[in-house]
Amino acid sequence: MISLACVGLLPWRTAAADVRRTLDYAPAPVDNPLKGLVPYAGDVRDRFPHSLEFNYVPFAALVTDYEQYDWTALETLLNAVAGRGHQAVFRVFLEYPGKKDVIPPFLIRDGLTVHRYLNTNTQPFPPQEIETPDYGNAALRRVLRQFIAALGARYDGDPRLGFITAGLLGTWGEWHDYPRDDLFASPEVQAEVMDAYEAAFKTTPILLRYPAGERHAAKAPNAQRRFGYHDDSFAWATLETGKASDGWFFLALLKGAGPAAFDKWQTQPIGGEIRPEAWGKVFDADPGIKEIQDFRTCVEATHVSWLMDCGMFRADAERSPERVRRAEADVRRMGYEFHIPAVTVDPLSAGSLALRVEVENRGVAPFYYDWPVEIGLLGADGRVLKAFRGSGTLKGLLPGAAPRVWDEKLSLAGLPDGAYTLALRVPNPLPEGQPVRFANTTQDQHAPGWLTLSPVECR
Repeated sequence: MISLACVGLLPWRTAAADVRRTLDYAPAPVDNPLKGLVPYAGDVRDRFPHSLEFNYVPFAALVTDYEQYDWTALETLLNAVAGRGHQAVFRVFLEYPGKKDVIPPFLIRDGLTVHRYLNTNTQPFPPQEIETPDYGNAALRRVLRQFIAALGARYDGDPRLGFITAGLLGTWGEWHDYPRDDLFASPEVQAEVMDAYEAAFKTTPILLRYPAGERHAAKAPNAQRRFGYHDDSFAWATLETGKASDGWFFLALLKGAGPAAFDKWQTQPIGGEIRPEAWGKVFDADPGIKEIQDFRTCVEATHVSWLMDCGMFRADAERSPERVRRAEADVRRMGYEFHIPAVTVDPLSAGSLALRVEVENRGVAPFYYDWPVEIGLLGADGRVLKAFRGSGTLKGLLPGAAPRVWDEKLSLAGLPDGAYTLALRVPNPLPEGQPVRFANTTQDQHAPGWLTLSPVECR
């Protein structure tokens, strides 16, 4: 029999004692999964780092008849995005300025009324024609409920997905028909759509455009529901101004909807879109437009994880070194940033190695998925020689909270004598996706995607 003794190697401690090893901070990558700036779907990684891609999908492309669906358009989108190692955000819409034939013809055939008019709420772009369906139509309401159920049955928990914005109702699927508020879906119809989403999706987060409390004049209450929110006028109509006319600004709506909505970020994600007028400029020291609100203040106030943007991704976008530098610093602040301040490696006992990993969140929001933790022993060449499924999770660790401690016990039976590197990673369930990378100097030190914790020796 060859006995093994496996100890953390630090020169000032003995093999008989626990070894608590401190790890230094370093900024995490800007393109960590499920956070940051989001371009329209396409390969634009050379313009600004990102881990998510967004696109719209017209309702008529997916719904061909009553309870009959063609998923080709969505599958094409998800496969293309996943092929680049990214997760997708998408929204299905029923009306969009300048677009026609997005309402399924079979509904119009069966008597659905469609209102056609000039939509003037298209700034900074010119007004365009739009087609708004009668949301009170019984057949349309039934088709919406059935579609959401089918969508959830097929896609809830799909690793190609990051987030879904609820869509379906209103201009761009943004749950309003301003300035034709008279044409928007009633609170009863809104509640039906939310009921359907809650029943159909248990894993993939669904985000709504507007927070609404019990006494909102036009929106069905959603503060107590299991949805996140998306602010699509970010850094323009985000922070409160105190003006009655700005009562629709995102923070004003959050506060007006009550504590459950205001604290929603702790359990449900916040996303959105940087206002088009602020694209790119929002990252300048002097944006040059008085309506643009301070980006970092908006991030910290909303706890936003991701934002659609064209300002850093268009081919003709200005990307001066200073703008890029400021953008990287501000975008890194979005969502989570996990740092491991210390790891404790215990002496070997009965063939098992115990360790305690301390994890803290230095970002502004938690991680909303329960991705598995892996612990590995790496060889001198960085290859994983033995891997273990960890018991810890990143999900729900709030910024500023005390470090979460993962207690792990690793069986080293059968491991040859020698020197190893103890490492950790949180893999992306998407096969080509990047793992969560930590804000530590030893991230990727010995193997891509792995955080080096400590050298160990088995003898």
